[in-house]
Amino acid sequence: MKITAGELCAILQGKLEGSADTLITHPAKIEDAGNGAVCFLANPKYLPYAYTTGASVLVVNESEVFTETLKPVLIRVPDAYAAFTSLLKQFGNTADQKKGIEQPVHIAASAVIASDAYIGAFTYIDEHVNIGKGVSVYPHCYIGAGCTIADGTTLHAGVYLYPKTRIGQRCIIHSGTVIGSDGFGFAPQADGSYQKIPQLGHVLIEDDVEIGACVTIDRATMGSTIIRSGVKLDNHIHIAHNVEIGAHTVIAAQTGVSGSTKIGKYCMIGGQVGFVGHITIADRSRINAQSGVSKSITREGKAWNGAPAFEYTASLRSQSVYRNLPQLQQQLNTLLQQKETDKDTHG
Repeated sequence: MKITAGELCAILQGKLEGSADTLITHPAKIEDAGNGAVCFLANPKYLPYAYTTGASVLVVNESEVFTETLKPVLIRVPDAYAAFTSLLKQFGNTADQKKGIEQPVHIAASAVIASDAYIGAFTYIDEHVNIGKGVSVYPHCYIGAGCTIADGTTLHAGVYLYPKTRIGQRCIIHSGTVIGSDGFGFAPQADGSYQKIPQLGHVLIEDDVEIGACVTIDRATMGSTIIRSGVKLDNHIHIAHNVEIGAHTVIAAQTGVSGSTKIGKYCMIGGQVGFVGHITIADRSRINAQSGVSKSITREGKAWNGAPAFEYTASLRSQSVYRNLPQLQQQLNTLLQQKETDKDTHG
């Protein structure tokens, strides 16, 4: 893709400082950019690179102040980070969209596939599958019977959808992810063995969801495991049966959510967080990495930390006390010794 600084400034609705004819060919990091690159500056830590970068164009915040002359042309915008996200999308959209059906593949006779969809080689599409317009299914995917994939969704190589899985519009699912596998349901028997509980439900994923690599989402025992619109899941996350993740919640890697837990909207969940089953998490909750959530969170908009998790500021105070326990123990022993000495002295 080639675009001038003036054209890009118009797209970003910014203010240009420098030549509008400067040519941009690619985005790059500010610290190692060269001629033709466009970069952004939003974090003050990277300010020194503004004076040394070889980039042709630099997207910066409107309020950014520079103390030296800069080589790049500047585009000033209200939010440089958000603007650069839009810029990367512009460059990303120039990639060639694959179309057609590669060989070899297996497509059941009852499957319905939009004419502009892309189906990669070695993909297996079972009976009564419905694949919408502009869908891309990369090689080595499995799409089980009765699955639906709505318009504009992308399945990267090696994604597995168990039967009856429903995927919304404009979703992105990365390699190695398995959606719709059996929930972990086993009934203990009198002899100490376990009897498998049939898992008869399915997984519903709404629109604009992105799911990282090697994520597992279990089908419901009955009904639906639900991932609501706009949810973003990092790599290596496990979502158990009958869980519901509220709209626009983000979850970092290696988090596990046990069965029938309901997580609210707009939550932010760090890496390696563990949730017990059958609890609810209030909207806009923020849960720190490696926390263990053992009971429901009912107050919206609060931050939580620790295992078991409790309110963030209280957890920090507790950690401070914990770090001082050796000193506090020594002080206590000194006081006890002093008490015994006073007792002996005064009879």
